[in-house]
Amino acid sequence: MLKYALLLLVFWAVGLFPQRAEKAELKGFYKEITKKQQPSYYPMEFPYVNEGEEVVSHTGFSLVYSEDHEQAKWVAYKLTEERTVSVIKRSDKFVPDPKVLTGSAENGDYRRSGYDKGHLAPAADMGYSTITMKECFYLSNMSPQNPSFNRGIWKKLEEQIREWAVIYKSLLIVTGPVLKEGLKTIGKNKVSVPEYFYKVILDTSMREMKGLGFLIPNKGSKQSVTNYIVSIDSVEWITGLDFFPSLPDTLEEKIEGMIEISKWKLEERTGIKRKKEKK
Repeated sequence: MLKYALLLLVFWAVGLFPQRAEKAELKGFYKEITKKQQPSYYPMEFPYVNEGEEVVSHTGFSLVYSEDHEQAKWVAYKLTEERTVSVIKRSDKFVPDPKVLTGSAENGDYRRSGYDKGHLAPAADMGYSTITMKECFYLSNMSPQNPSFNRGIWKKLEEQIREWAVIYKSLLIVTGPVLKEGLKTIGKNKVSVPEYFYKVILDTSMREMKGLGFLIPNKGSKQSVTNYIVSIDSVEWITGLDFFPSLPDTLEEKIEGMIEISKWKLEERTGIKRKKEKK
């Protein structure tokens, strides 16, 4: 009950839930988390991989695909200062993911739907090589996003995280949709349209690790990205995912329970230059 009350407070504080939200609506999002130890062969950025889940690994990111929702449950990757400098121009060639054995969503699912093919791992984070740019346009790395969300607040958050990668040199990032039963779907493959998206980030470069979570509704917003900051614990309770399970339990509890935005430099001007692709 304590976690339930705290979660309700989180939604109220960041304005994610409608003013007249019923408890039944909240229960549709709340998921109990049982902490488990992640096998050591998984990278630190991976959420806990459940039995039966298949990790799809690409050069720049990895994911677990939800066949029920025809999109990734989560996409995880490491972003370093060096990788924020794009040397390859954006490809814009969206194709099904050949590594998703059950078949990923298709371009036709999005056609005339009114939704963008919204990147989870952004193209601007994957411009450091030809292969990473190509793979980030796999449809397994896309979710249906409201255009005003994708091109607005979501883009601003992506830009802020890139600036943090320059400042702190290296970040571990997990991002994805909040998936649940009863979501609207599009296309013949019935791709679920998420109501919310999340990002969690972990800075491992400093003597004292720090983390941060974000939960944003799939709609346009003129608010600052800081209005959508929540603890990583809050994102876990809503998604049912266990983030950074490779960390020692005491450290994981400390980092995931904190909301200390004062430890993160905001709106820095890094002067990142985008290089043109070499022919």
